[in-house]
Amino acid sequence: MSDGETVRSAAAGTAPERAGGAPALPREALEIAAGYAFAGPALDLGALLWDGACLPDAQIRVPLPMLNRHGLVAGATGTGKTKTLQLIAEQLSAQGVPVFLADVKGDVSGISAPGEGGTKVRERAQEVNQEWTPGGCPAEFYALGGLGHGIPVRATVTSFGPVLLSKVLQLNRTQEQSLGLIFHHADQKGLELVDLKDLRAVVAFLTSDEGKRELKGIGGLSTATAGVILRSLTAFEAQGMSPFFGEPEFDTSELTRLAPDGRGVVSVLELPAVQDRPQLFSTFLMWMLADLFHDLPEVGDADRPKLVFFFDEAHLLFSDASKAFLDSITQTVRLIRSKGVGVFFVTQTPKDVPADVLAQLGNRVQHALRAFTPDDQKALKATVKTFPDSPYDLEEVLMGLGTGEAVVTVLSEKGAPTPVAATRLRAPGSLMGPVEADALDRAVRESPLYGRYAQAVDRESAYEKLTAAEASEARPAPSASSSRAGGGTDTRPASGAGRSGGRSTPKEEPSMVEQVVGSGLFKSLARSVGTQIGREITRSVFGTARRRR
Repeated sequence: MSDGETVRSAAAGTAPERAGGAPALPREALEIAAGYAFAGPALDLGALLWDGACLPDAQIRVPLPMLNRHGLVAGATGTGKTKTLQLIAEQLSAQGVPVFLADVKGDVSGISAPGEGGTKVRERAQEVNQEWTPGGCPAEFYALGGLGHGIPVRATVTSFGPVLLSKVLQLNRTQEQSLGLIFHHADQKGLELVDLKDLRAVVAFLTSDEGKRELKGIGGLSTATAGVILRSLTAFEAQGMSPFFGEPEFDTSELTRLAPDGRGVVSVLELPAVQDRPQLFSTFLMWMLADLFHDLPEVGDADRPKLVFFFDEAHLLFSDASKAFLDSITQTVRLIRSKGVGVFFVTQTPKDVPADVLAQLGNRVQHALRAFTPDDQKALKATVKTFPDSPYDLEEVLMGLGTGEAVVTVLSEKGAPTPVAATRLRAPGSLMGPVEADALDRAVRESPLYGRYAQAVDRESAYEKLTAAEASEARPAPSASSSRAGGGTDTRPASGAGRSGGRSTPKEEPSMVEQVVGSGLFKSLARSVGTQIGREITRSVFGTARRRR
């Protein structure tokens, strides 16, 4: 009896037998394996573990169309989460699905190079019935702000928006609302917030006498709150954060590209150079996701995802997050599925992810957990409760899993959860480790995207406009005598005091923003699509600006 017939027989409720009348597999194992016998395209994860033995005939898989139903990869440090990402990513790429990976530790770049088949790899392949062949994926390498090895990824302050920026600056709810008011005012007045000095200039202006008058109609900005925001910006820049904000802004549609041979491009964001700034890179990843959400069209249930996005060190995103921020994440995760994007959160335990977000994750790969402390034991029990009923003693199994082993449950082709399966995972075909720095730099320089994003551009924006307006206001107006001396005619209306021979009272000058908005330069820029925001920006659930492509 073939392996397929064995599984189908188990699904029908009969116990298949080998020659001699002995059961091919234990009934419980057959029932689990039957839950993974998919007819359509699927990714191969590994072979079933049952009663301490690996059963190579019982393959554990995940249907390709279900990869946009999101997922969680969890487990203690050193249990093999990164290799699991690599295994899933290279199979997605082979089936024409682009992938985004955040490389926090610097060991994912090897996905672009063929793996090395040593003794351990051959043994693992034999155990799980895998025909292992070395092979790399088409890959692009990026770096936040160009810090590290990769094509620079930048965002404008306007595009990043007040909600995500408040998270990065660690502002409280009141300060976040004030920052939103500042963004709203800048949008309406055409003051483009490209980099951090633009934002600082607008905040400083709105606390001046002229700026306070501008905000009267929509609410004021207290000097104390403005001071907190300015101090946070100063500290933020002192940590070397300025390069992350500016132009050219990264177009997130680059993440959905295919290679000429039809394979999906694996986009690797190299983060080792900024791993000591976790809130920055986790929030930047959320900006990418929010930007994709507003640019991609609705596709419904497709036969394959348009992109699968792996969100590493996910607990950093949710740490100290406001309720509004968490609500926005939940809404984005819930809705982006219909855009064909799958999101996998990668962290140590499911409790790192809020319950509302966890409820949206249909696919689970749970590596080993440790229970050395009372808190660890509590986390272990909480993790077990998040799985469907199972014939396994999951507490015992999760503590006994080895490296490269995991407890798996995914969504079937009909959208129903599959049985819980302890699994020995396959070995990736790509290099399980980083590529050499020289090879990485060479790949970056040879990328067709390098010329588009490598060089930073500092064009005229809010800082330059407000500085020019301030200089114009400070410049003394020509006197009446100098005008007559020059042959000109003084056409200014005289004040009442001037006509009676007393000292004239100068008329009230327009505010800085009025001067800027009324200038010919501003009006010209406002008519130019691509160089001017316009009078109002449409923003997403995170307050990020929807850009015109």
